[in-house]
Amino acid sequence: MKYIDEFQDPGLARRLLDEIHSTVTRPWALMEVCGGQTHSIIRHGIDQLLPDQVELIHGPGCPVCVTPLEVIDKALAIAARPEVIFCSFGDMLRVPGTAKDLFRVRSEGGDVRVVYSPLDALKIAQQNPDREVVFFGIGFETTAPPNAMTVCQARRLGIRNFSLLVSHVRVPPAIEAIMRSPGCRVQAFLAAGHVCSVMGVGEYPGLAERFGVPIVVTGFEPLDILEGVRRTVAQLERGEHTVDNAYPRAVRPEGNPAALAMLEDVFEVADRAWRGIGVIPGSGWRLSLRYRDYDAEYRFPVAGIDTREPAQCRSGEVLQGMLKPHECEAFGTTCTPRTPLGATMVSSEGACAAYYLYRRLDMKNTSSVEASPVG
Repeated sequence: MKYIDEFQDPGLARRLLDEIHSTVTRPWALMEVCGGQTHSIIRHGIDQLLPDQVELIHGPGCPVCVTPLEVIDKALAIAARPEVIFCSFGDMLRVPGTAKDLFRVRSEGGDVRVVYSPLDALKIAQQNPDREVVFFGIGFETTAPPNAMTVCQARRLGIRNFSLLVSHVRVPPAIEAIMRSPGCRVQAFLAAGHVCSVMGVGEYPGLAERFGVPIVVTGFEPLDILEGVRRTVAQLERGEHTVDNAYPRAVRPEGNPAALAMLEDVFEVADRAWRGIGVIPGSGWRLSLRYRDYDAEYRFPVAGIDTREPAQCRSGEVLQGMLKPHECEAFGTTCTPRTPLGATMVSSEGACAAYYLYRRLDMKNTSSVEASPVG
């Protein structure tokens, strides 16, 4: 199948790996800022096939994982209201809040529904004019345009019983926060191709120049990631720090103009808290004043929230690339996909979930593993 088989070719993978091995002369630390890339890396054993000098650090690229605990608790409070139908993508239902999750709210009588698109939630609002329908709008720049479009559609159709609980975050400010953090070891970034397909690459040259780090836009298949690593290592070895698009089949430098126009109309940039990290200035979006009537936080003000993270959960360190999942004492014991302490073990893009799913339970015993970058 086009763009599947050809980007999992073992022969091409070996050639890329050979070139990386022959190029690298010293240790380098690269961060991928995308949970989808993290899962592809761990699933295909790419990190084990790279030279020992090349370390891949998993960044805060999982949108479910970085949704702040306060927003989760607000979602739980809103979802429990009898007049509300609360709609969400399925991977948010098991994300733990301070005391419970959305599954627990549903078991206690809350009308919580899984949808596959924000337009599904809008349709539910049309079908239930006597109920308030709230869609949980989370994610990076990739999911923000369809959520913005849905709000525009609700306004155009005059649907007044629909609102959005917004927790959208932006990648470039997170990269800046990572580079400014004490003890940062990151020397280059693999940028998320799907984000850049929407936003383009215009925000990255300034970051690359300011912090002296290469930023290579990368896809998600094994060969995409290996090519991204190859280009990044080549830049590092040459002492360069530029933005390079290694995903041209999906990413144009200017991004998607229609999506950008929609985002500019519906949202405005705001400071946003990231779970386990804290507030990053200018790192999120909120509904603009023009669409404030569709903002669930204004429609359902929730006060008196006292958030408390589990003391034994170290997912914040995992999200900042300071800790590998298996290095957390709770990983695989008190924290599993069935009994998660944090969102990084719940989400389909979480680093802890990737390590657990692909049996990276004890990295000390993986040196003799013969991994394959395909399959």
